[in-house]
Amino acid sequence: MPQSNGQTEVTNRAILKTRLDETKGNWVNELPGVLWAYRTTPRKSIGESLFNLVYGKEGVIPAEIGEETLRIQQHEPETNDVEHLVDLDLLGEVKDAASTRVEEYKRRMAKAYNARIHRKSFQVQDLVWRRSDIQGNIGKLDTKWKGPYQVAETIENAIYKLKRLDGKEVPWTWYASNLKNFYI
Repeated sequence: MPQSNGQTEVTNRAILKTRLDETKGNWVNELPGVLWAYRTTPRKSIGESLFNLVYGKEGVIPAEIGEETLRIQQHEPETNDVEHLVDLDLLGEVKDAASTRVEEYKRRMAKAYNARIHRKSFQVQDLVWRRSDIQGNIGKLDTKWKGPYQVAETIENAIYKLKRLDGKEVPWTWYASNLKNFYI
């Protein structure tokens, strides 16, 4: 299943989990229904379903066929081709609106993320711990932090060169997310 903005939407995950868990080993027969649900469910980020973005019209869900909703009752096969061409003409506008909504959604998500994040910054000569699992896997009982080290230089906003307390420089640069303050 493709990811939207790096996230799996909760509704899609719930559909997949519920439907595929019920069928256990028979998931192949259930997959078309799951894909239909995925494609006809409106996405929060774009405000449209994937089906609508491709075909210019909302898909008919199986429940509408069994219960004959107003949309199904008003369907006229004779004018279907003309209505479909009109829907396809409007599809460009629908896609433009969806694109605008995606950009707004990304902006809101970035703002919410940035509000939660506490950016770390260190000054030259600050004492810090550095993560020990960056250079490879560590065991359960190994220490997760090594140090103390001293900040030797700030390369960019959140990138630092470190040196040992004896003055010898550590050969790599370190992101602030992999460092934490060392308190004496």
